[in-house]
Amino acid sequence: MEPVRLNDKVTIASASLDGDVRSSEFSTVRADPKGLVFEIQRFCLHDGPGIRTTVFLKGCPLCCVWCHNPEGRDFKPSVMYFEDRCRHCGECISACPHGAIREVDGKVETGPECELCGTCLASCQAEARQISGNWMTVQEVIKKVEEDRIFFDESGGGVTFSGGEPFYQPHFLGLLLDACRERQIHTVVETCGFVKSEILLSLKDKVDLFLYDVKILDSSKHEKFTGVPNELILENLEKLASAGANVIVRVPLIPTVNDSEEETLQIGRLLNKLGITRIHLLPYHDTAGAKYTRLTMTYSLKDLERPSSESIVRLVRGLEGQGLNVTLGGQS
Repeated sequence: MEPVRLNDKVTIASASLDGDVRSSEFSTVRADPKGLVFEIQRFCLHDGPGIRTTVFLKGCPLCCVWCHNPEGRDFKPSVMYFEDRCRHCGECISACPHGAIREVDGKVETGPECELCGTCLASCQAEARQISGNWMTVQEVIKKVEEDRIFFDESGGGVTFSGGEPFYQPHFLGLLLDACRERQIHTVVETCGFVKSEILLSLKDKVDLFLYDVKILDSSKHEKFTGVPNELILENLEKLASAGANVIVRVPLIPTVNDSEEETLQIGRLLNKLGITRIHLLPYHDTAGAKYTRLTMTYSLKDLERPSSESIVRLVRGLEGQGLNVTLGGQS
């Protein structure tokens, strides 16, 4: 990703939790509107069929305790500090025009005075400071995507829009989907489903495949671990299934949270009821821990162990016994 361009900085007035982003950037008709992207990954094999380019859009209404992309939560650029690269030279402290950077007990910290001006980035020769989040036009994103067109055509791949939550930027997502359809590029959207139903259904026909997260069926437990209840999520899943959308349900397996056999089989029964036949099980891993440190956030699951192979095999066999097509990981 290129560093954030300062003249593209946009102030967001507000964003509701159900995907209705309110901002002049998204409500005003523009020739080439911009969206906030925090990463574009190439040659992805676990975000849908074939070789894919995954575009990660910033902003998410959920706050899952196991979130693997915490830099995608806020709908604004985020400062990331790579302590292992830092030379403690003090150049960033001297360069910051807002006095937002200071060294405390041998650690460089960024205070609330930071205005994401980017001055510190240019001063850091070790690249220990980065800003995650770049305002990009539709054409800029599509240009990046089309660089991999030959791999899409040869493998049956395409582009996947993930996040964050892609529907948190509905207008921008819709324009990206339109651009892909014009170019006959296969599209996948990975969503948590916590979005206004009318927004979801209005874009449904532009999406070739939904990767739909179902985390926990009990609503109060869902709210405890993700910050929101799940009624809207399950309602939207039913509406997509009823409308004939192409859906694969994804379930992150988080030990001590949702990896019991009974909870998994309950999800299986729900999918059978809705006529959804494919499910991805995503075993927990702790690779995101370093991201929390870079963002000065607390990772509450840092001591959690990964699920055992035996327990995963048991869950797979149980779901297959319900007639479901089960895949470990994200390959379709």
